[in-house]
Amino acid sequence: DDNGDKHDENGDNTVSKDEKQKKNDDGNNKMQPSVDPHAFMARVLQYCECPQYLRRNFFPMHPDLQFAGLLAPLDAPHHVRALDRSEFREGVVLDKLGNGSDGSQPGSLVYCGIRNQNVEIDRVLSAGIRCTVQLDPKVYTTPGKSIKGKVVSPSAPREMDGTYWGYTTRMASSLKAIFDEAPFPGGYDLKIGTSERGDKSVDDERFGTTNSGSYETISTFKHAIIVLGGVAGIEECVDADETLGISGNQSKSLFDMWVNVCQFQGSRTIRTEEAVLISLARLRPILFSKQLTKKKASAQSKNSDKLVPAIDFSDESMSDESSDDE
Repeated sequence: DDNGDKHDENGDNTVSKDEKQKKNDDGNNKMQPSVDPHAFMARVLQYCECPQYLRRNFFPMHPDLQFAGLLAPLDAPHHVRALDRSEFREGVVLDKLGNGSDGSQPGSLVYCGIRNQNVEIDRVLSAGIRCTVQLDPKVYTTPGKSIKGKVVSPSAPREMDGTYWGYTTRMASSLKAIFDEAPFPGGYDLKIGTSERGDKSVDDERFGTTNSGSYETISTFKHAIIVLGGVAGIEECVDADETLGISGNQSKSLFDMWVNVCQFQGSRTIRTEEAVLISLARLRPILFSKQLTKKKASAQSKNSDKLVPAIDFSDESMSDESSDDE
């Protein structure tokens, strides 16, 4: 659901989450459960992605999230804790302005999960929207001074040092719309379809190597998409989408690679939630090994001495996301 996206594609603007209440038949402002299962799933995915300290700002009480506290926490790098000295933080813009400094105009104040301190950013944004803020790590060790930061693209942590920084959820009206409405100029240049009838197997020793026909595609892609079907597979989805103009047994033609990610599954079917974990775990090392090789070579040639401080994680403390309040 694009209403839950954090930023636009350029990273210069942010998109607010418009969480509207539905009125019941009595006219009361009582939240109603989602009738559409897709909307329900989108809301749950958005909730899981949102840092724990921002959830109350973007997710009011809703029946769809009644049992969200039972979900396993992501505890991803962008779910920064209050005492973590992270260079990047997600925040919500407050309806306040800072004091400015060095003759500059005051910027908006942003709550980034830092105890008793807000961050003054380098511009004025509308209150209530989510943004990614870059901080100088020294501010964590300089008491008594106001914290300054600047708004950056949500992709900045990943582009600068490879830090995973969450996901966005997009709803599409059909299988065809998944490709046609791609959020990238030129769309997806690597489309991977997963099927137990795939003609390529991740278990093949040649998969993703220079000896396979897929190597050139994998090593040069910019934007990849991995498509998973339901219990009956992608083929059933293709049969149900009349806009594609092909039958399910021609599903392979929609993809650059038609892959079997679990050749020796040993079970009659694999649930979609299981297939997501299996597919990402098996394909990620192959896809990213080629990309990281190129990026490291490029980064070393441009700036071999500049290192971005990593986020310190501690397994000694419990996750903030396991709170009983949720």
